[in-house]
Amino acid sequence: MGFSSELCSPQGHGAVQQLQEAELRLLEGMRKWMAQRVRSDREYAGLLHHMSLQDGGGRGLPDSPVSQSWAEITSQTEGLSRVLRQHAEDLNSGPLSKLSVLIRERQLMRKSYSEQWQQLQQELAKTHSQDIEKLKSQYRALARDSAQARRKYQEASKDKDRDRAKDKYVRSLWKLFAHHNRYVLGVRAAQLHHQHHHQRLLPGLLQSLQDLHEEMACILKDILQEYLEISSLVQDEVASIHREMASAAARIQPEAEYHGFLRQYGTAPDVPPCVTFDESLLEEGEALEPGELQLNELTVESVQHTLTAVTDELASATDTVVSRQEAVVQLQQELQDEKQSTHPRERVQLLGKKQALQEALQALQVALCSQAKLQAQHELLQAKVRQLGPGEPPPVLLLQDDRHSTSSSEPEREGGRTPTLEILKSHISGIFRPRFSNLFRLEGDGFPSIPLLIDHLLHSQQPLTKKSGVVLNRAVPKDKWVLNHEDLVLGEQIGRGNFGEVFSGRLRADNTPVAVKSCRETLPPELKAKFLQEARILKQYSHPNIVRLIGVCTQKQPIYIVMELVQGGDFLTYLRTEGSRLRVKTLLQLVGDAAAGMAYLESKCCIHRDLAARNCLVTEKNVLKISDFGMSREEADGIYAASGGLRQVPVKWTAPEALNYGRYSSESDVWSFGILLWETFSLGASPYPNLSNQQTREFVENGGRLPCPELCPDAVFRLMEQCWAYESGQRPSFSTICQELHSIRKRHR
Repeated sequence: MGFSSELCSPQGHGAVQQLQEAELRLLEGMRKWMAQRVRSDREYAGLLHHMSLQDGGGRGLPDSPVSQSWAEITSQTEGLSRVLRQHAEDLNSGPLSKLSVLIRERQLMRKSYSEQWQQLQQELAKTHSQDIEKLKSQYRALARDSAQARRKYQEASKDKDRDRAKDKYVRSLWKLFAHHNRYVLGVRAAQLHHQHHHQRLLPGLLQSLQDLHEEMACILKDILQEYLEISSLVQDEVASIHREMASAAARIQPEAEYHGFLRQYGTAPDVPPCVTFDESLLEEGEALEPGELQLNELTVESVQHTLTAVTDELASATDTVVSRQEAVVQLQQELQDEKQSTHPRERVQLLGKKQALQEALQALQVALCSQAKLQAQHELLQAKVRQLGPGEPPPVLLLQDDRHSTSSSEPEREGGRTPTLEILKSHISGIFRPRFSNLFRLEGDGFPSIPLLIDHLLHSQQPLTKKSGVVLNRAVPKDKWVLNHEDLVLGEQIGRGNFGEVFSGRLRADNTPVAVKSCRETLPPELKAKFLQEARILKQYSHPNIVRLIGVCTQKQPIYIVMELVQGGDFLTYLRTEGSRLRVKTLLQLVGDAAAGMAYLESKCCIHRDLAARNCLVTEKNVLKISDFGMSREEADGIYAASGGLRQVPVKWTAPEALNYGRYSSESDVWSFGILLWETFSLGASPYPNLSNQQTREFVENGGRLPCPELCPDAVFRLMEQCWAYESGQRPSFSTICQELHSIRKRHR
């Protein structure tokens, strides 16, 4: 009976969380109790010391026996005060300090368990449900397309129409077969993940949690016993009480600590049914076997390429397993060595190491699960390739009668000319890297890198494949925004964003100073895609008041976005540090720069959604640039509808219609620009300083607006009020704002 067998269900997880909360409350109560005991002993020792100093100790009657006896009593009282004071210090540095460490480790363990459990559930849901449902949906669509293409092919009467229908049918079959293979591999991976999740990952996590709980119970027992030994007094009545308390502490049995909890909350493991191949997908498709890979003339190259990729991934996964096994062995050895050199009463100091060992064991189980999934896929692919042997792949049976018919593209291939892109896509599934030679090739000679292969094909004018007859006339250049990690020299960290750290740096080629935004490697793919959203938007824009994108590094981890380095820092800090020395005309120039940048974005139908002083940068020449496009969106009609909560919405800068209905537009950016104007002329003050986010929303809904800053010209405040019109249609456009600020600056001396 244990956590791993009794608490695998969601109800068990909830019970474990309640248990952890209850135990932490218990430990906090113990800590308060011990702290009060230390304080009481110190005060009592201080009172005894004060009493011994106040009493003369019979110094006026040195020869009196009574005086001598009393002097001895007062002297012993002083000794008692020193003993009690020492006891108080021992309690503080011993049991109380260890209990604080235990509480901290408990909190870390609770957080670690919750995060690991949540991650396991998310990975299971993604692999077992989301990915499979997506593959099934795509499977059905491809099956329908294939069936439709087959009907058109069978119904075609003219040779020209029949050839065109044949090509479309072949392409649809290729897509269907390739996706069938992906679905088979996905189902197999989901099955293995399901098995590992319910037989190893989740039970392993719960078992390690129980081990740590029992170890902490053992440590708590030692702490309580040490506390009672230090605080015990010699009086019979007190000693009797302490004997009772010591007996209670001695009754603690860590191995049986959670038996009652398990009897109350233990449930049978709630294991959902394992995923299987959905044979209903085959009802409208070709004669495909459920769970079997398709290896024929349409899929042979993609299967070989997939086998190579899976082989590489399996080798990498095996390396990961080996490294994690070594890490576990090393941690076990370190823990064993520290146990031998640590007093049993000091075991609380080893909790961090034990927690690291349990996390390493859990990471090893995750790696073993990944390895098993890849091994299963590898065996499926390898068995199919071995079954084919050295011979040609089987043809697609339905097209055997037409294999020697002359298509409209045959003369083109015989003459050595380039066929259409669609024919190229039908015959080339990708560059194939053999497993053992480790060279890149299509057909013919292999090369150690793809650029060398492309260069050879470009200069030799050999067909890419005999079947396609395609000749490479010109190579496709690399996107100008793509950088290699080796192109950068990173400097010091200059900030931190939602996705990772921000560094200064330079381009290795010409020493151009740059700012490098990094994306944490541990983030899920969907968050990494959001991270790159800023680069996708900025690469289209070029304006002196928009921060310039230099490139992105996505070839390996971590992902970088490289931007121009604006040396002056963010506008908000600039206002707060330099504001007292800035003239109004300079402030007008800076907000004019912001308006010009936003007018440019407005013309491109780009909605910033997070315009504020903190998201603007100032150059050393006092030029303002709009930055931080992480929340930006491009919409053809200039309107973006957002869904979800307001957890990450800057409420005090956001227009009412965006807060109430999730409707973002250039007009909502105009509202935010009004707040930016207020920040500028209040020299970096926080808007609505005494109101919470909810109070701010109610204040604005009731018609309340920010007051005019002390340095703000009347014309600028009137412009602010126009920006804060409740109806979005009544707000000025950014081009109008830009012209108005230019006029105000010309009039201002």
